[in-house]
Amino acid sequence: MNVVYASNDAYARHLGVSMYSLFDRNQEVEEIEVWVLSMAISEENQANLKKIADQYRRRLNFVELDDLRQKIGFEVETGAYDISIMLRLFVGEALPESVERVLYLDCDTVVAQPLKHLWKTELHENVIGAVMEPTIYPEVKASIGLDNDEPYFNSGVLLINLKKWREEGVQQRLLDFWKEKGGKLFASDQDVINGGLKGQIQVISPRYNFFTNYRYFSYQTLVRHEPAYQAVKREQLTTAKRHPAIIHYMGDERPWIAGNRNHYRKAYEFYLEKTPWAGSPKEKGKERYMLAYHLMDYVTAVCPAVRWAISRQMGMKFVENRKRESEK
Repeated sequence: MNVVYASNDAYARHLGVSMYSLFDRNQEVEEIEVWVLSMAISEENQANLKKIADQYRRRLNFVELDDLRQKIGFEVETGAYDISIMLRLFVGEALPESVERVLYLDCDTVVAQPLKHLWKTELHENVIGAVMEPTIYPEVKASIGLDNDEPYFNSGVLLINLKKWREEGVQQRLLDFWKEKGGKLFASDQDVINGGLKGQIQVISPRYNFFTNYRYFSYQTLVRHEPAYQAVKREQLTTAKRHPAIIHYMGDERPWIAGNRNHYRKAYEFYLEKTPWAGSPKEKGKERYMLAYHLMDYVTAVCPAVRWAISRQMGMKFVENRKRESEK
């Protein structure tokens, strides 16, 4: 199993937690080789990550891509995110030609169950497999050429047919798509992947990229918001909530922020204490916001329309700002 992460130095600790959980939950897998696409991860953090790999006798490789802006070749805007989120677009050239299939994981994930079934998932003629994200705004989909009834996918977990990726020149296709959009999109790399690979993404079970705030959304609510989500069965979402295989701490309620009440935070905390970063203090200053966010989770379960309204108001301001900037 070939697993790819992309990280800068600031996210090395979270990468360590995710990688530890990956190794721990997949000890029966004969071979796991990890490839870290790095943007200036320090020697100290690289050494700490290697300790984790050595503990489980797994191979760990660092591929430095600190010249990312030069590789992209045009001006890009990634909003509140670091440019390192775009590293995954270069997975085809960063890894050896002998690697023909990879599982990409975001650093803010924790593996909670074995991944052997995910690894063997048939992609058919598709380039990648991913989990649908039905709560995205219709305007975002429209901005990348997707109709409202077409699926939109989260890029935090990607099963990639790397051989097909290279053969079809996907890297350049994605860069060309991004350039056509002026280098400014709502979700940057995620929008690029959805727009550039439209029709070539295999739907995989939400168990393998479970967004923690989806615990509070009902199946009916998600299908009502995005009809394409009917490709996911009700039972699959129920299982994902109870027994997620990969927990993805997307959104604001992250387990390393003080005051968070994330229902799945203990999985992160459990593995953090096994890494060289054990005892790391949580980020302070957002305690009141974390309380408000958690209360909103429960409001979502009772009246999802309230969350839609608040989220849409905040999200659409961002979308409109990007649109105005691109028109200048």
